[in-house]
Amino acid sequence: MMFALIVASSAATAQSGGCDAKRQVIEGEIAYARAHANPARVQGLQRALAEVEAHCTDESLRSDAAKKISKAQDKLAKKQLDLKEARDQGKSPEKITERQRKVDDAHAELEQAIMDAK
Repeated sequence: MMFALIVASSAATAQSGGCDAKRQVIEGEIAYARAHANPARVQGLQRALAEVEAHCTDESLRSDAAKKISKAQDKLAKKQLDLKEARDQGKSPEKITERQRKVDDAHAELEQAIMDAK
């Protein structure tokens, strides 16, 4: 459980801090995996670190964040349209409630994508 919290907070830090922060997060995870005798995890993280060093640029991070936001906006628009259609077609209250929940979930995903981009 604690490891999941470390990884989640590390991912948020990496997104907000650029490629250098991303490298630091991976290096920290490598140290954690070594300390807990997890060679398979160390090997995977070393590959991830090599990928970051080879391909990560601050521009690529911004571009990825913009794509994630755009995808979330598209999903929200689709879910809003589904909800409108359900209401227009006189669907059951249960169906409308379910579609509203999906709109709410899509809205939360969009907000998270925006927060991750900062």
